[in-house]
Amino acid sequence: MRTTVTIDDGLLAEAKILAAREHRTIGSVLEESLQDLLDRRAVRGPVPAGLPTFTPERPGLRDGVDLEDRDTMDQLLEGEGGARALP
Repeated sequence: MRTTVTIDDGLLAEAKILAAREHRTIGSVLEESLQDLLDRRAVRGPVPAGLPTFTPERPGLRDGVDLEDRDTMDQLLEGEGGARALP
């Protein structure tokens, strides 16, 4: 498949030298390079999103919080003071 991409001039020059040295087309050199990159990334797994983590001082729920008690949760989260009203 034909496509157009923008490549750093120095990088393209190195790829052309490699292609000439190995009697290959520039397309085959670029294709092999891209395939190698994709294979390495597949082995490592997906790139982490880089989201911050949070470790509470006390694990678990605060005293008085019952996730099954919907009415109390609504009052605690949306009542006066919002989440600050939690015990």
